[in-house]
Amino acid sequence: MSSESISPLPPTSADKTNLFDDVSLYDYQLPEELIAKEPLPQRDASRLLVLDRHSGAIQHRGIRDLDVLLRPDDCLVLNDTRVLPARLVGQRSKTGGKWEGLYLGQAENGDWRLIGQTRGYLKPGEAVTLIPLGQPTDSQLESLHLTLIDREEDGVWLMRPEPSGEVVELLQQFGTMPLPPYMHRKIANDNDWQRYQTTYASHPGSVAAPTAGLHLTESLLAKIQARGIAIARVTLHVGLGTFRPISTTTLGGHAMHSEWCEIGEASVRTIQAARKRGGRVVAVGTTSVRTLETASADGELKSWCGSTSIFIRPPYQFRCVDALLTNFHLPRSTLFVLVSAMAGLDHIQAAYAEAIRERYRFYSYGDAMLILP
Repeated sequence: MSSESISPLPPTSADKTNLFDDVSLYDYQLPEELIAKEPLPQRDASRLLVLDRHSGAIQHRGIRDLDVLLRPDDCLVLNDTRVLPARLVGQRSKTGGKWEGLYLGQAENGDWRLIGQTRGYLKPGEAVTLIPLGQPTDSQLESLHLTLIDREEDGVWLMRPEPSGEVVELLQQFGTMPLPPYMHRKIANDNDWQRYQTTYASHPGSVAAPTAGLHLTESLLAKIQARGIAIARVTLHVGLGTFRPISTTTLGGHAMHSEWCEIGEASVRTIQAARKRGGRVVAVGTTSVRTLETASADGELKSWCGSTSIFIRPPYQFRCVDALLTNFHLPRSTLFVLVSAMAGLDHIQAAYAEAIRERYRFYSYGDAMLILP
């Protein structure tokens, strides 16, 4: 199994004349009321816009139709990452002032990597006492303190937990689900703890949900398998950069974030077997796309474990993925760029305009789009 880092190609002079390089092309206007701030009562009740990536033809269906929209012998690829309760709130031990942070991962020595904000300036050596926001664990702690050790060049804080312990358990007790800002609630409610997580999540590590998978229930996946459609799994731990808008004026000037991903031999065999039967590779979510395309960088899908900073943007030749189930993404985001690379910018802009006219729900808790060849 390979273990290394894939980085985007450096910008070239071709980027300057690339007709698809202007970030303003990936913008659109969305009425505020179409942003889904709560999930629907039923996970699989979402609407589904089906887009033909070649002709641009559009159908309006429901996510419960997914099994009949796919073909027997297709292979559905799921990202089985699990969202961490990574959002933290505390008080500065020295001043009593409020502190907020987001857990991003661990340094090699066990220190926590976070982004944080507070009034004033937190100095190295100063501690924060966390407020327990989460759920009971087997090893309850009375308190947890984070001491600032250093700041990295990109603004990430290195903080040391005291007492130390298993990260997932500590976050489960003191953290809350890291909901996107447009939901306008910083503390997750009981429904969020269940619904901002896929039904098949198994490997903790994400700080945001792979949202296309939020629609899939165990019963729908069973119907899909009953039609002869294979299911393979990959893991990509979603990082903070996934949902950040592009701040540069050109795609060539954007520095893509890095995320850890993995695909094992069993999933590779499942996908290859579907291909031999004439089936299509249908990725659930842009995170699955990034994993599969990273693992196919040399033209052939192989097992993979490592970090990727692949930036899929027009024009891009897909090596593995044929179709994509995805949510509706924020304007000027790398995710909107990725779906434009798959279906064509004109077709995506037309599909989003149609979704707005038809009052689809947008973003993490919103409706879905199926892009088919």
